[in-house]
Amino acid sequence: MINSLRLRNFKCFEDRALNFGKITLLSGLNGMGKSSVLQSLLLLRQSFLQGALPGKGLALNGDMVSLGTGQDVLYEDALGERICVDLKFNQTLSVGWEFAYRADADMLDLVEENVGMDDFANISLVTDNFHYLQAERIGPRPTSAVSDYIVVRHRQLGTRGEYTSHFLSEYGDEDIPVAPLAHPEARSLHLRHQIEAWLRVVSPGVQIELVSHRGMDLVNLQYSFVLGRKTSNSYRASNVGFGITYTLPILTAILSAKPGSLLLLENPEAHLHPRGQVRIGELLAQAANYGVQILLETHSDHILNGIRLAVHSRLIPNTDVMLYYFGRQYDNGQVVNQTLQPAIDANGRIDKWPDGFFDEMDNSLATLLEPAKG
Repeated sequence: MINSLRLRNFKCFEDRALNFGKITLLSGLNGMGKSSVLQSLLLLRQSFLQGALPGKGLALNGDMVSLGTGQDVLYEDALGERICVDLKFNQTLSVGWEFAYRADADMLDLVEENVGMDDFANISLVTDNFHYLQAERIGPRPTSAVSDYIVVRHRQLGTRGEYTSHFLSEYGDEDIPVAPLAHPEARSLHLRHQIEAWLRVVSPGVQIELVSHRGMDLVNLQYSFVLGRKTSNSYRASNVGFGITYTLPILTAILSAKPGSLLLLENPEAHLHPRGQVRIGELLAQAANYGVQILLETHSDHILNGIRLAVHSRLIPNTDVMLYYFGRQYDNGQVVNQTLQPAIDANGRIDKWPDGFFDEMDNSLATLLEPAKG
């Protein structure tokens, strides 16, 4: 498990250290650094998979993330021309890199590293015990692509969830690795049955139907609905709406992850109604409690409340949850980016609510309680 991350001269961060829990939630204003935290980790994975780390440099562009050139990633007011990333895993294992800045380079040359190949090659960040799902996931499509390399060889979903249907066609009959995450109404522990049961929180009665067309390297994804004793006709995913299809890779990543895995998730709440968001938050917290480290970026107070409810229900200790709020303040006329760390207690209560930290509903309700003007 990654215990901490330190970034120096990287994008909006001059020098910032973050401690991670079993589940870490990143929130805050747009453009304040939430995505940059995830991108720093993705760059390390990307560079390893391209053969640039350890030993060579930092690959700024690839399948995981594309950030441009050195000019795009150096902290604007940097006093030097070194970009540094450090990770700590426990009291005895830490790794770190120092890269040289070149304005027009898409590969930053390695200056110094503190890492052994064996140490780095075995962490979840660079192994197949990893999933990253970006905010812009693949929406409903009549058919989905197939990739033996991504799915069969490496058990990945694609950064946009584009291979989720292929993944389920290959591994849907396997039992989920963490049995306590099982939905009580599922037909079995099979991944497909578990995903169906959790999807019914979003859309009651939904069933997944997959038809593989290997000759065309496509998988056809359809949904049907159980309505009492009757099952509806099958519907193309494009005729059902975004919520189910957008949630499908999130659930697949969570329920297929083994203990020791690492999940990086952006906006798991997208296209989900509030009740579904709360349940996803609870499920994420439960998975973290059983050894799946989760780092998520979200703008949803419902996801946060799902995690808080999991703490309140003793599904995860509060000490395993880290919350961060990325904001901005003005100090003597100067704009200063800030990273605040609200704490959550054993009852799921949060000790401080800085301006902008999931407070918009309270602000709006307070305005509505005031007499109307005019």
